[in-house]
Amino acid sequence: MLIRQISIVSILATSSPLLFAAEPSSQLTEILVSPTRVANTEPAGTFASVTTLLRFDPQTEIQSRGLPEGQADIAVRGGLFENTGFKLGAATIVDPQTGHYAAEMPIDPALLSTPTILTGGDNALAGFNSNVATIEYSIPVLKQSAEVNLGVGTDSLLFSSARYADTANYNGAQYGLQISGAASEGEGSVSNGDHEYKRYNLQLQRIAGNTQSDLIIAYQDKFFAWPGAYTGFATLPETDDTQTTLLLANHRRTLSRGWVQMSGFFRQLDDNYDFDRRNKESGAPGAFEHKTENYGLAVEGSVDFARLSWEFSGQVSKDKLLRSTDLDTSNLDGRYYGSFRIAPSYVFAVPNDQTVTVRFGAVVDASSEDSNATSPVFDITLTTPTTGGQRTLKAEYAGTSQLPGYTALNSSPNGLFGGNANLSREKARQFIVTLAQEGPDWIASAAAFYREDENLVDWTYSLSSSSARQANAVNMDVSGVELLLRKQWERVDLSLGYTFLEKESDYGTANVDASFYALNYARDRATVSVSYQLNERYELRLDNEYRKQVANPLRTSNDSALLTAASLGWTSPQFDEITADLRIDNLTDDDYQPFPGTPAVGRQISFNVRYRF
Repeated sequence: MLIRQISIVSILATSSPLLFAAEPSSQLTEILVSPTRVANTEPAGTFASVTTLLRFDPQTEIQSRGLPEGQADIAVRGGLFENTGFKLGAATIVDPQTGHYAAEMPIDPALLSTPTILTGGDNALAGFNSNVATIEYSIPVLKQSAEVNLGVGTDSLLFSSARYADTANYNGAQYGLQISGAASEGEGSVSNGDHEYKRYNLQLQRIAGNTQSDLIIAYQDKFFAWPGAYTGFATLPETDDTQTTLLLANHRRTLSRGWVQMSGFFRQLDDNYDFDRRNKESGAPGAFEHKTENYGLAVEGSVDFARLSWEFSGQVSKDKLLRSTDLDTSNLDGRYYGSFRIAPSYVFAVPNDQTVTVRFGAVVDASSEDSNATSPVFDITLTTPTTGGQRTLKAEYAGTSQLPGYTALNSSPNGLFGGNANLSREKARQFIVTLAQEGPDWIASAAAFYREDENLVDWTYSLSSSSARQANAVNMDVSGVELLLRKQWERVDLSLGYTFLEKESDYGTANVDASFYALNYARDRATVSVSYQLNERYELRLDNEYRKQVANPLRTSNDSALLTAASLGWTSPQFDEITADLRIDNLTDDDYQPFPGTPAVGRQISFNVRYRF
């Protein structure tokens, strides 16, 4: 199947950590083949980005302003957009200004593995400044390949991409080069919903013996417009224009009894946001122009020593607010972060060929501009072999902490986006129990979780100040259930997911009548993804999401939604290198508002032709 061009093993890695007992993610190759989690790996409205595969993933909730590839917040298990981090190699790359730009990773997803969703103890031990989840990517071995992709669609959509990769052997090592470029423009499915994107990537790779070294240079220039994008007022034609530069160096070595990986990165983001494109301003308060940079070093690995398996990781980062027209109410314009995590685990046998794995450790977080924190991590896993697979039962506790961004801390307390200089380190304590069963061509899991969020940063609405959004701290209890099932037949891949959430909040003395994020969640969310190989030349792909949102007084659409993406893929009978896709996003043309008051993306249709050589 065309869809199986995605690494099956990598997709399986996105399931509950329980499915792999206590094995580190670098050793997932032993897991049996499993169906994919999503059917449509390409969007209808533009070229693919790191958010595309997350749109219908049963564990990740995408809240987008316009196209998900334009601007998207990623929430997991009832967390907020700043609670989910993006990890490339060993380093988690945080946007210091606002978590709204956390997904601004200017990298062609073809240069990366399929994402792994880390939650619970795995997130605590491998993530950084991300309280609930981490979206983790590794860097695959380069293979010789090339492709050109051209597409057209409704609303004057034009998009294209090209990628070329080559390798050569020299003096006992393999050297690789990969370049990638993409461009997209269109008028959008609503008035003042136009976009223009450009992305360029260069990758160098060296593989010698038990080591792999990579250098990725990436740049993206992204302009998108969407009414009420951040304010929630659909009458305001808002625009956001960002230029993002990323340099990432990664080195991985396999050891005789483990592995180690090191990463260094530099990221710069230049942002020009206008809440009304009819009255653009520049260089003055109210122009909302910001430029930030952050860089850091990270290391992680796993080593077997003294009958224990030692997982360790650490990261040191520095960020700086280079300039801003509006984030100037605090002396905070730069800070250091530091985090170190270590967790030994021990495996011992019990009757009936079962094994018990106990993992225990700690996370130490430090910053030059806030309090430090130490958080425990503990889990215990019972693994039972079954016919053609295994059953696992896992109980875990994980503590995490993170710091708020510059927009929340430095914005004027009385402006359009009211800041709060008194915000402090956010903390979370999570309790999770997961039961999973794996078969030769299917896998299922059920997780129950409870989380206590302390000083969680939310943006709220008050009737007494109806034109402003205010950053406030909230203490919140989150409980939920997450069910996953994946099954594969000869011609059909099926993925099912369901999540139930319940929240209790305490904003203290803050005047809050509605919440844009913390209380903007689906009590019930179900996903169904199916890919069906009709014959040797045609494949049908369907992704569906049904959600029942908790009532929000600012939402003007229905609280429930049925969202569907569909595509029909074709391979040329004369030339297997030529494929084509007819794609439709929001097939039902549902008007559900991911953010209260912000218009939904309408139905989008596109036709795409790809030539691989």
